[in-house]
Amino acid sequence: MSCVIVDYNSGNLRSAEKSFERMAKATGDTVIVSSDPDVVAKADRIVLPGVGAFKDCRDGLGGYTGLFEAIEQRVIVEGAPFLGICVGMQLMAGIGREHGHETKGFGWIAGEVVEFKPDDPSLKIPHMGWNELVVDQPHPVLGGIKNGDHAYFVHSYHLAPEDPAHKLAHADYGGRITAVVGRDNMIGTQFHPEKSQATGLRLIGNFLAWKP
Repeated sequence: MSCVIVDYNSGNLRSAEKSFERMAKATGDTVIVSSDPDVVAKADRIVLPGVGAFKDCRDGLGGYTGLFEAIEQRVIVEGAPFLGICVGMQLMAGIGREHGHETKGFGWIAGEVVEFKPDDPSLKIPHMGWNELVVDQPHPVLGGIKNGDHAYFVHSYHLAPEDPAHKLAHADYGGRITAVVGRDNMIGTQFHPEKSQATGLRLIGNFLAWKP
């Protein structure tokens, strides 16, 4: 079984690769970092990371000929398990609204990526650091993760899904912010599981074992 972490020049993927390789020892998966559409087209699982602005990541992915098409074919048409991380999760939305731009997303999760503004003006944006998770919907990839477990966030925007059933977990940072979304064979985390120590490793292990 192969788990492909998509490389489209959006951040340093080494920490993600190491975390997935560590947990893949239990499942026997081979972890591959690649921007090759042919490799993605054969992947058993796909991970899409993302660091930075929504538009930059969307444009960056579009700069690799055939890459998004290979991802969509494998995930939407063929049903391969998919994990989006940070902006990789946000790209699952219908539209991103950042810095005055309206950028079309994948449209896999109906909703918008919007700026969040904490009720407490002393809380800084971007939201950076550890926060407690609250699980809203049970899901196999969240197995063993409970309310109060900590995850590591770095962001100023979050995905607001139209259907509450697609929000699997949230965190409180002067108001509720979306932490995990998902439907069918797709799941996304606003936090970075590769930086979230035990909680993140558990989620990665669950994803590698998940059979939607």
